Amino acid sequence: MLNRRLLISGGLASTIACPAFSQAYPTKTVRIVVPFTPGSPIDVAARLVGQQLTTLLGQPGVIENRPGAGTTIGMRAAVIAEPDGHTLLFQSSSLVVAPAMYKNLDFDPMKALMPVAYVAGSHWLTVVDPSLPVKTVPEFIAFAKANPGKLNFGFGQGTAPQLVGEWLIRTNGLKIASVPYRGGTQAIADMTGGTIHLNIGTPSTLLPAIQQGKVRAIATWAPTRLPELPDVPTMSESGFPGLSLSYWTGLWAPAGTPAAIVERLNAATNAALRSPEMKASMEHLGIAPNIGSPQQFAAFVAQEQPKWARIVEASGVKID
Repeated sequence: MLNRRLLISGGLASTIACPAFSQAYPTKTVRIVVPFTPGSPIDVAARLVGQQLTTLLGQPGVIENRPGAGTTIGMRAAVIAEPDGHTLLFQSSSLVVAPAMYKNLDFDPMKALMPVAYVAGSHWLTVVDPSLPVKTVPEFIAFAKANPGKLNFGFGQGTAPQLVGEWLIRTNGLKIASVPYRGGTQAIADMTGGTIHLNIGTPSTLLPAIQQGKVRAIATWAPTRLPELPDVPTMSESGFPGLSLSYWTGLWAPAGTPAAIVERLNAATNAALRSPEMKASMEHLGIAPNIGSPQQFAAFVAQEQPKWARIVEASGVKID
């Protein structure tokens, strides 16, 4: 089945139009595969989009969580699905991370999936256990060097935050234990209990814990300071000039999905993102909606892929 789908992605089937079917679309429930745990930032964003698509498309938009193996389980479920627009993938930068990280991945997400819509984006935050006597990244690096082997870094296995953290640890010669979790939110739970000392995540996940004093923010990976955290410096201000990494989410469809269906999905997603309700919900999550065409999203992802490949190489993270 997988081989058949990969042939479709590069063959004639991707160019065959089916106007009558496209006009009738959707004819049944639209399944949105989310390769993250329920309650994660990407899951919450996907549910917001799914609710809007239910109204705009006239068929239920149902979320199916398929976490595990660095999001490759969920991606594979979308890759092998029929390219008829009734199975979609809601994914993050892990889409371009996985091919660089997993040595034996049996499909190429960039070829086996086609971009539908860039939904939203934000930037990473670095947080630490508030019991640590550090308030900046340089202070954390100095403390870690003075206490080798005593700190733990928690992350969702195979995700962008893992790479960002491993890169930070490796490039600074730190001896910090890496502790993988099925999802990043589970690492946060252990962090508030004192088991984990370092975490990198999204504002939507971390802001509540920061505001409650359960974790301490020491840097943002955004190009400028976040309005919600004006006292937290950027990585550029923390001794890493020009370093800025974004967190983004979007919709994909199996390769070979008719262009008319992709365009309809893109138009419906953009309409959802323009609604005041969606804008308010995403602002609450700490992410900004992004409206554009499938072609613009494809161009953006193509620019992101080599950047993350370099980070994977520098981090030293490889998974069989």
